[in-house]
Amino acid sequence: MNNTHKIDRIASDIIKYLSNIIYTETRDDLLKTITLTGIKLSKDLSYAKIYFTSISELSHKEIEKEINEASPYLRGCLAKVIDIRNIPELNFQYDESIEYGNKIEKIIDKINNN
Repeated sequence: MNNTHKIDRIASDIIKYLSNIIYTETRDDLLKTITLTGIKLSKDLSYAKIYFTSISELSHKEIEKEINEASPYLRGCLAKVIDIRNIPELNFQYDESIEYGNKIEKIIDKINNN
């Protein structure tokens, strides 16, 4: 198996399991408002940058701070369900690509309507 395929498979598993953990095992209602949208996993599997969006009314920075504080707990839960030697350090970052896409779409609609 090619190393990049292995990393992609592990990244996919991490997103799947983390989504399930956030939905079923956390008691924080704020965490249940997030949706994981992507992941960048380092080649040595020591670090994972996880992108998310949220439907919460709180600012993106507040949500990002809250989920990064829960990161050690989520990492511990992930260690129980995924079969890899070392669980990567989890760093959550707000995914601005959806908002950017909506902004571009509004601009295009505005241009087309004029």
